[in-house]
Amino acid sequence: MSHVVTVSFDRDREYEIMPHDGDMQGMDKDQARAWLAREFEELECVPSNPVGKILLLDMILNVAKYAGEECFENGGEWARSYAIAVAVTLQRPAIRVDVANFVVG
Repeated sequence: MSHVVTVSFDRDREYEIMPHDGDMQGMDKDQARAWLAREFEELECVPSNPVGKILLLDMILNVAKYAGEECFENGGEWARSYAIAVAVTLQRPAIRVDVANFVVG
């Protein structure tokens, strides 16, 4: 199955990453969540929940937001790792991470 992860910072600033099944075989859900959690901490993301509880979707959105658009513009290894972690975690063929509106769909 092919996957598409679209990260949008604005209507005309969208980045589409297509991890293949082969890319995702080396990562399970726990590893994907751990990767996102590590990036969340390294980027010094601030939890959007006032109680401080970090929800998975908040982690996905904040990691993209705090990493910044330039990480996705280059389409490098970090962007690919992000897309793989998101695809493995959510297990959906098409995922849209709308940073501007803070929504995952």
